[in-house]
Amino acid sequence: MKFIDETKIHVKGGDGGKGCVAFRREKFAPRGGPSGGDGGRGGDVVLVTDGRLTTLLDFRFQPRHFARDGQPGMGSDCNGHAAEAIELHVPVGTVVRDAATGETLFDLTKPGERVVVARGGRGGLGNMNFANSTRQAPRFAEPGQPGEEKELVLELKLLADVGLIGFPNAGKSTFVSRVSRARPKIADYPFTTLVPNLGVVAYKDRLSFVVADIPGLIEGAHEGAGLGHQFLRHVERCRVLIHLVDCGTPDPGRTPEDDWKKINRELALYSPELAKKPQIVAANKIDLPEGRERFEKLRRALRRKKVEVIGVSAATGEGVGELLDRAARVLFGQGAG
Repeated sequence: MKFIDETKIHVKGGDGGKGCVAFRREKFAPRGGPSGGDGGRGGDVVLVTDGRLTTLLDFRFQPRHFARDGQPGMGSDCNGHAAEAIELHVPVGTVVRDAATGETLFDLTKPGERVVVARGGRGGLGNMNFANSTRQAPRFAEPGQPGEEKELVLELKLLADVGLIGFPNAGKSTFVSRVSRARPKIADYPFTTLVPNLGVVAYKDRLSFVVADIPGLIEGAHEGAGLGHQFLRHVERCRVLIHLVDCGTPDPGRTPEDDWKKINRELALYSPELAKKPQIVAANKIDLPEGRERFEKLRRALRRKKVEVIGVSAATGEGVGELLDRAARVLFGQGAG
């Protein structure tokens, strides 16, 4: 399934049914009076969060959604039927914004949440509502009110406890496959991962947490370089970040310390709040001889900044348990791990 995390939709609530102009014509009621019923209310457009969904793909191919109109009123004091609401199912973590103003209307973070994004119009009153002592035979009724019509932007922000950040090919996908049952594509070239991958970590004592691999972060990501600008939003909800630094064979001119600085600079430029999140630095690929050497250099360099670095190998599992213990302590408190 193609991963779509932002799309625009057009929604419209149903129009209210018009009121009826009618008069009684019973045999024994020659002066029966007005009997026009009210129109029914138009249907609402409702968003419902569904925990089984992970993408906004359906809305990319069907962006227009219109609720039915209410039925018009009828004679004999009969009101028209109200139209049923239409339900649009969206993934948990969907943010709803007004396309014209950019205002955030709803932030849907729980399964089963229901919000009305376009209300149906009220039905018009029939002529029986306008009779009085001086106007006993009104020959008019109200039209139904139009339903709300809006352009909305739906933006998905994945709900994960831990966000994996780092340069492409730092080993994030390998780490996710090591600690969970997720099986993302893994290859030895940059930008292998084109969409965020989620994995559930079954931790100790029946505790578990969700890890999200955020792909495509490079220098300039906040301005649109690489793929990171598309996916940085997905780490905004994470409670802790694991920063995987490539200590294997980085490109010429790159060092693990430079990579660490550049990624943190991108986080700060994208969102100052994101840069303040708890972050655990892990030097990956220490199973390689040159990797362990670079890890020691990085640890010494960051120690001067009072930043602790954990050495890990996502390929062999070395140090992964300690890293998960550290993340669990942030998520569940000092007693975890």
